[in-house]
Amino acid sequence: MEPLGTTAVLLIVCISCFLLSAIWKSVTWRKGKLPPGPTPMPFIGNALQLKTNHLDHVLHTLSEKYGPVFTLHFGAERVVVLYGYEAVKEALIDQADDFASRGHLPLMEKYGKGKGIIFSNGETWKQLRRFTLTTLRNFGMGKKSIEERIQEEAQYLLEQLRNTKEQPFDPTFLLNCAPSNIICSIVFGKHFDYDDEKFLGIMGLMNDNFEILSSPWGQLYNIFPSVMDFIPGPHHRVDANVRKAIEFVSEEAKEHKDTLDPSSPRDFIDCFYIKMDQEKNSEASEFTMENLLISAVDLFGAGTETTSSTLRYGLLILQKYPEIEGKVQEEIDRVVGRSRRPCMADRGHMPYTDAVIHEIQRFISLVPLNLPHAVAKDMPFREYVIPKGTTIYPVLTSVLHDSKEFLNPTKFDPQHFLNKDGSFRKSDYFMPFSAGKRICAGEGLARMELFLFLTSILQNFKLKPLTDPKEIDITPLMSSTTNIPRPYRLCVVPR
Repeated sequence: MEPLGTTAVLLIVCISCFLLSAIWKSVTWRKGKLPPGPTPMPFIGNALQLKTNHLDHVLHTLSEKYGPVFTLHFGAERVVVLYGYEAVKEALIDQADDFASRGHLPLMEKYGKGKGIIFSNGETWKQLRRFTLTTLRNFGMGKKSIEERIQEEAQYLLEQLRNTKEQPFDPTFLLNCAPSNIICSIVFGKHFDYDDEKFLGIMGLMNDNFEILSSPWGQLYNIFPSVMDFIPGPHHRVDANVRKAIEFVSEEAKEHKDTLDPSSPRDFIDCFYIKMDQEKNSEASEFTMENLLISAVDLFGAGTETTSSTLRYGLLILQKYPEIEGKVQEEIDRVVGRSRRPCMADRGHMPYTDAVIHEIQRFISLVPLNLPHAVAKDMPFREYVIPKGTTIYPVLTSVLHDSKEFLNPTKFDPQHFLNKDGSFRKSDYFMPFSAGKRICAGEGLARMELFLFLTSILQNFKLKPLTDPKEIDITPLMSSTTNIPRPYRLCVVPR
């Protein structure tokens, strides 16, 4: 048999590509009228069109072409993107039950396996979330007791800041320790010293995972998980990091079990053990050791990284705008003074400070795409039908940076949350914690921490940048799963 000619080979390749494309389209469109979107390539989907380090910018451009509801393919997975306040609100709030499922995020599913609070679904999620919310409230979330705990932790933080003796330092470590100790007091019932090696090690692992998830490596894994499993890179550290965190929690849990007094629970772990014992004869119980460990890791990670990253980003922004820092300090001096600790009752009398904190959260859009949601059944949405199991991305940046609500959405401006008379201005577009059924369980705790930690720092210190404020870059290092501030060092000078 004679070898095929070049023309014949090209013809076969073209026909094969055409057939693959046709098969791909028939598979992805067979279940109804999906929202429009760019044509996917076989196997790789729309990967070539997506810039993994600035995915939210790409989605903005696509929304201008295809509208507020459009379809993309992350590799072989079909996703529907919701862009803008109206579309996000309609799904997460108006049709909250229909969009309450958690969508795919392969890099995190690898360790979670559908367990815990954040990445579970169905009855597992319902029971664990209800239990977690109740337990957080019982241990003070939103109450005076947790406020006092945060005020005490702020004093530890201030002491560490004084120990820098006005020398340059990277604030990442200290700003991790403070909020982490608050969530540790709820989950483990203890406070860790800022030089506790095991505590620092676990925080380092969580910080590493946060950065990997935000990197192109993390994004590529979420698009091509089966391929990336065989490619060397930092994404392989995520699984090892989580396993070490689970070992840490497991050791804490064993200590708790040995000293448990069911009549006097000390923390989340104790309450979980009590619930396990109450349901020990139920084969369908969701209160298992595996769910305890994953839930505790979920709370530890989420309760540390989100608040600490927001604080770290906030201090970077305030260095760039010293006039804003000065106005906050003037308000602190007027309302709180220098002799007592700030408290939550002060917030209502500090509209400018409150506006600055809201603007920090709005501007940085910490989780720009939101964590993925999903639909549990074929779902009519507007003029489309979204097939069962489709992953949904309600893009939070599109709400937080909406130009109809915020005059200069890409500029840091506390006036976005102030009325003309200087009073605080609320906005329905303020969704840094997401919205609906999957809104962050620790929202109340995070709001309290941000206010008390930031006001305590600025009450006692003036921020001193190491460069001209005009040269400080406040654009995120990455903009995909999370927006991370660029690394920096600063000095803090006692006031």
